[in-house]
Amino acid sequence: MPVQNDKTGDLSLLQCLKSYCKVDLHMINRIDRPVSGLVIFSKNKKSHVELQKQFSGTDLIKEYLAIVEKAEIPKEGKLHNFIRKSDQQHKTHVTQDSSDLACDLEYKVIDELDKYLVLHISIKTGRFHQIRAQLAHLGVPVKSDVKYGARRGSADRSICLHAWKYSFLHPSTHQLLRFEAPLPENQIWPVVKNKLNLHE
Repeated sequence: MPVQNDKTGDLSLLQCLKSYCKVDLHMINRIDRPVSGLVIFSKNKKSHVELQKQFSGTDLIKEYLAIVEKAEIPKEGKLHNFIRKSDQQHKTHVTQDSSDLACDLEYKVIDELDKYLVLHISIKTGRFHQIRAQLAHLGVPVKSDVKYGARRGSADRSICLHAWKYSFLHPSTHQLLRFEAPLPENQIWPVVKNKLNLHE
C-alpha cells in the first residue's frame, strides 16, 4: 500500500486514515512503498509545521532494521556519501560529486543468518532511497530490493527494510515521544524477531 496517492491509483494509507479518523491529517514522513514501519501524521497544521521542522533537521534520529545480502563488511561503520536522484529511473545513485546531496548513515551488524546480515541503522538525513542506495554502494543490498542489486525479489514485492523507531518532541508540550513499529510477519522477519528476542 502506498503511503500517499500515487500514479497507480491504489488506495493509500493517507486515504484510509482520513476516512477512519474523520479529520484532515497531515503526513510528516514518508516511507517507500516496499518498506515497512512507522509513518507519522499530525491532526492540525500547527503541529504539522512544528513536526516538519524536527523531521527535516538533523537532531532527530531515525532507527531502521535491515536484512541485507551477506558480504565482508566492518561490524559497524559510518557512511558518508553524495547521492543524486534519477527521476527517469525513479532511483538514487551514489556519486563522487560533492555538489550532490550529502547523506550520512550509521550501521551496526547485530546478527548473521546463513545468507544475510541484520543491520541496525541510524540516519539523520532523510533523502530519497538513501538507505537503499548507500547499502547497495557498500555491497550489501537490502534483501529483495532488486532495484538496487538484490539477487531476487519477493512474492509480495516487499523489501527487508523496516522503519523501526522514531523519537521526537511533542509539538505542543515538548515532551519526548518514542514510537516503535513491530517487525513484519512476512519474509524472514519472524526468524530475526526470535533470534533477537524482539517480541512485543
